[in-house]
Amino acid sequence: MEYAIGKPGRVIVARLFEGEDPYACIEQIARKENIRSAAVTIVGGFRKAEVVVGPKLEKPQLKGDIRSFAGPGEVLGVGTIYCDEEGPKLHLHGAMGRGDNVVVGCPRISSEVFLVLEVTIIEITGISAARLPDNDIGVNLLRIDSNTPK
Repeated sequence: MEYAIGKPGRVIVARLFEGEDPYACIEQIARKENIRSAAVTIVGGFRKAEVVVGPKLEKPQLKGDIRSFAGPGEVLGVGTIYCDEEGPKLHLHGAMGRGDNVVVGCPRISSEVFLVLEVTIIEITGISAARLPDNDIGVNLLRIDSNTPK
């Protein structure tokens, strides 16, 4: 286990509009505001998303099982922002639904806002954490510097 104790910093509230890409918008805010670590919540609507619902393959490297969500429908989600070698990256998990069509997972690909998406970003200060490549698994994983002053 790795952990560090941080403190809440700034709280950013954003409204995303019809057709916008939630990942692009949230990561743009993080870059502009120099956010390196944060907790994120979303609530609103998705028009569509390709959602990783679990592993399709675990070895030799992780490969996601992807399902399509065809809205428009409701979404709620929680996530984090940590930086990788390219800058701030959002990792989001959520539940998307319209009627009996419900998908739960990581809406990583081709996500698009329906009508409005309310986003709250709570910056975490006083920690050193990043998403670093794990060559065995084939994805970037969160690594926390436990030597961060408490």
